[in-house]
Amino acid sequence: MTKHDVIPTNRLDAFPITKRWPAQNPDVIQLYAYPTPNGVKTSIMLEETGLAYEPHLVTLADADVKSPEFLSLNPNNKIPAIIDPKGPDGEPVGLFESGAILIYLAEKSGQFIGKTATEKARILQWLMFQMGGLGPMFGQLGFFVKFAGSEIEDPRPRERYLNEAKRLLAVLDGALDGQDWIAGDYSIADMAIAPWLRALDYYGTTEMLGVKDLKNVPDYMARFLDRPAVQRGLKIPDPS
Repeated sequence: MTKHDVIPTNRLDAFPITKRWPAQNPDVIQLYAYPTPNGVKTSIMLEETGLAYEPHLVTLADADVKSPEFLSLNPNNKIPAIIDPKGPDGEPVGLFESGAILIYLAEKSGQFIGKTATEKARILQWLMFQMGGLGPMFGQLGFFVKFAGSEIEDPRPRERYLNEAKRLLAVLDGALDGQDWIAGDYSIADMAIAPWLRALDYYGTTEMLGVKDLKNVPDYMARFLDRPAVQRGLKIPDPS
């Protein structure tokens, strides 16, 4: 080695999370996730775009999501989160919130966010529909049907979320009339919405919501699940 040789430094050394979940390839996007509806949004997007990445399994246990290392990347202690060692300003960037990550990856890859400003606006509109409505309401309904909320005798909380979930499904079903995807071409909006529709089976709420009786949603889900990148992304990171 001569004085002119340069030893490359690990661009991820500044991120404490990499001490707990070490990067095997620090030159690619690092994904920290678990295959929940929010978690698989990012793995599906990464599979769809072909961007190089390395997945790390972060369980939902407090030992993982509330660890100092994970909180250093996402102080809100929720998966998913990513680090891109090749950020847009030439420096590594860490991100949390699944919707923000989808937008970032879409803009980085130039894919699934529309070809015009108008198309992008429509896609983001439906992405926000999922982030602010569909996901939170479905998740609350799941709590009152499948998890600890099912022990609450007062029927009003469950009815509230059941009725709101039905309303949102009707909005979605109507918007899908006459088109394969929610905002025209397949986009990050579909990658956000469809995993939450899939979660209804896990919550045991599909029948009570009448999902199979809807005009457009069942075929929409079938189209989504038929995509090879979706099939791969749904299993990443592998919880086993």
